[in-house]
Amino acid sequence: MIEKQSGIKIEKFSPSLGAIITGVDLSKKINNEQFSDIFQAFLDHQVLFFQEQSEIPPDLHIEFGKKFGELHSHPAAPTMQGYPEIFEIHAHKGSKIANGEFWHSDVSCDKQPPLGTMLQLHILPETGGDTMFSNMYAAYDVLTEEYKNILDGLVAIHESEHIYKGRYNDRGVAEDKILTPTAKHPLVRTHPETGKKAIYVNRTFTTGIEGMSKQESLSILNFLFEHCEHINYQIRYRWSLNDMAFWDNRCAMHRAIWDYWPNERKGRRVTIKGDIPK
Repeated sequence: MIEKQSGIKIEKFSPSLGAIITGVDLSKKINNEQFSDIFQAFLDHQVLFFQEQSEIPPDLHIEFGKKFGELHSHPAAPTMQGYPEIFEIHAHKGSKIANGEFWHSDVSCDKQPPLGTMLQLHILPETGGDTMFSNMYAAYDVLTEEYKNILDGLVAIHESEHIYKGRYNDRGVAEDKILTPTAKHPLVRTHPETGKKAIYVNRTFTTGIEGMSKQESLSILNFLFEHCEHINYQIRYRWSLNDMAFWDNRCAMHRAIWDYWPNERKGRRVTIKGDIPK
């Protein structure tokens, strides 16, 4: 564990991915020194788990997100009443889906997909409801140079209509109010702040490779999907009440495990707008 002068304590969650953050109260405004330490930890560890928290007021959750950049608006999901910047995550006995059940990087179908996502959970099942994360730097680094050369220059197609159409009908979102963006991004992107390369495809949104047939695309994508989801690159986080996770969508994938039905899981999510992947 490392303790910073700001009082923030940083403890690695695993050797290569994630860190537990304590010594800061996110239900209050943070100072510049605290922000600097959090920002660097975010770049160093890709996923941060803020523990020993109380419920963050919505306005402070939004303010904290804005410290990292302009906020991203989800194209289809329901928002919190009075706070359009907040996406309410909620699954219960009557839910037809739970958000993020399959491996993905948030809204990679956008031309400028989210830089990062901040999720705090306020209602938890007694057991279950974990979230898994996978390190896309590590998944890229272990590839042979020959395979890296094959991927260089390839552009993936990311689509969303098959995901978003009808997804939130049970939560009062009308079909004519949603957007179903599509985008093209490099299969391997370079992180704009660390300079590291990461695989940037996922089985939720990535549907093909530009200039290739369906069969040709799938031969590469199916390998990458399975490779990126390999247990060697993963961590699994078990939530405690009011924990907040903050993950870097540019270099980490995640999935939420819906193993707690008919119990309830609820929280609030803020996402920060990112750059155009390069």
